[in-house]
Amino acid sequence: MMKFVKTSIKNKRATFEYNLVGKYTAGIVLTGTEAKSVRLGKVNMSDGFCYIRNGEMWLKNVHIAYYQQGSYNNVEAKRERKLLLQRAEIRKIEAKLKEKGLTIVPIEMYINERGFVKLEISLAKGKKMHDKRHSLKDKQQKREIDRAKREY
Repeated sequence: MMKFVKTSIKNKRATFEYNLVGKYTAGIVLTGTEAKSVRLGKVNMSDGFCYIRNGEMWLKNVHIAYYQQGSYNNVEAKRERKLLLQRAEIRKIEAKLKEKGLTIVPIEMYINERGFVKLEISLAKGKKMHDKRHSLKDKQQKREIDRAKREY
């Protein structure tokens, strides 16, 4: 029997590549074997993005690994998945997307207290190379401060 752990999968690459503007929480339509893989933490969101088509939001390029005991119930690992948001939220996001340079990226996938898989998405604006260097420099300084605190 496989042991499920408290699952929270973060997309660390998104915070490095983008400046996050606004966050939204969405449900996600999954098959049973996909949900079990998420519970095991077998998700890669680094290349993922969301888009709006016909008033519905879709998630693309998120890899949810095949469930080991899934047999013929397994589906394609990188298939498009529908996100569950209210129409008003989708319209609001769509209006903001018309601004130049904004995109929607997945930030975190987790299981809420009721047992449903939720996806935190964010409107994001791409960083320039010098912004990325600044992020790395801040991270390095934070590490050094933490190291100095531990020594005393």
